[in-house]
Amino acid sequence: MTGEEVKSLLIRGEGLTVEFKSSFNSEVIETLVAFANTSGGSVLIGVKNDRRLSGVSITSETIQNWLNEVKNKTSPTVIPDVEIVEIEANTIVVFSIQEFPVKPVATRGKYFKRVANSNHVLSTQEVVNLHLQSFNTSWDYHTNNQYTLSDISFEKVEKAIAKINQAGANITDDAVSFLKKTDLVRGELITNASFLLFKNADSVITTIELGRFQTEIIIKDSARTKADILSQTDQVMDFVLKHINKEIIITGEARNTQKWQYPLEAIREIIMNMIVHRDYRSASDSIVKVFNNKIKFYNPGRLPDNITVEDLLSNNYKSTPRNKLIADIFKSLGLIEKYGSGIRRVIRYFENENLPRPDFRNISDGFMVTIFGKSTEDVGKDVGKDVGKDVGKELTGSIAEVYKLIKSRPDLNIPEISRITGYTRRTVERNLSRLKILNLIKREGGRKEGKWIIITS
Repeated sequence: MTGEEVKSLLIRGEGLTVEFKSSFNSEVIETLVAFANTSGGSVLIGVKNDRRLSGVSITSETIQNWLNEVKNKTSPTVIPDVEIVEIEANTIVVFSIQEFPVKPVATRGKYFKRVANSNHVLSTQEVVNLHLQSFNTSWDYHTNNQYTLSDISFEKVEKAIAKINQAGANITDDAVSFLKKTDLVRGELITNASFLLFKNADSVITTIELGRFQTEIIIKDSARTKADILSQTDQVMDFVLKHINKEIIITGEARNTQKWQYPLEAIREIIMNMIVHRDYRSASDSIVKVFNNKIKFYNPGRLPDNITVEDLLSNNYKSTPRNKLIADIFKSLGLIEKYGSGIRRVIRYFENENLPRPDFRNISDGFMVTIFGKSTEDVGKDVGKDVGKDVGKELTGSIAEVYKLIKSRPDLNIPEISRITGYTRRTVERNLSRLKILNLIKREGGRKEGKWIIITS
């Protein structure tokens, strides 16, 4: 590393892969361990936190003594690269380390990871996850001495094979051979994935709590499923369908059209993602709460540390299934797209229905998706008073929300409406166009200085 490269790091400051230390101490080793467990990085010794150079004094044995201390206090042993750089009469020692192939690395019995510009102690669960990722495997891949082939329903396995063949495969194996070829069974031991997919009896490990809520604390109906995870998609879907609104649209054709309160394809996608990506080691249950105008889906297992919610929404991430075997079987059955496009599809379904974008967030030890809609009661309350009974039926979802907003704020322009509501500009323009066709609004003045006029009959 040259003096110019060090100056560049000083300008950039501390971050995910850079840290400054005025002297060598145990914190230097902790940072090297954190870098090894994350994305690699460099520690500049002889630099203060405020980026000022302080330099260090070294002898012919100093560097070797520091390296020996790093080796003796890390497990597995890590050996950083060392460079000595002279800048403005200051000696700077740079310790650099690559991401370690076999993780996690520890120092004095503790495991660290790098988050932004600081080191964080890994939880027990994070230690296990890092170890599994090092061997390109996952929890569901491992066999479990608690379960045997007698815990498996071979009828369920055969039904799965038939569905995979319907999707274009040509599997001729019997149930046991299929399980062994797909790594779901190894020897006489079954994997965690095999048990979850094909278990012949209910068990608490797959519990999903289902509730229909009138308010946050008043429950109108509840149910629970502890079935195998292939059956749970339909079970959860059936409960949701039981408790959401369905509109019958009279078209004059032989068949009338049914319009659900939410896009059903999106709900099914969310449910399958819950089941496939759930952390089944957690003592928490998955929970689905259906309200009048929203549904909350909670699942144990947060997003991986290297993926933010923003990455998820922008599709700027590499899909890393928490349960690789389960994801592979669901993909073979044609139930999911393994490579992480499900969230974008969910968002598109809601945009196409002019409904608010779902909310995605890490919460507690898990992940929650909240979807929003308009109940029949809400539409009547929000719009019916303003534009009459017939129009109230006509306006639903985002168009009702846009109408209500410009009625209270006629000075808003399209970009401002988009920002306040969270809808795309295209969605806002489409809703405004529809309101004009219905002769409910008109525009006076220019795009910036104009205002909306509410037309009353």
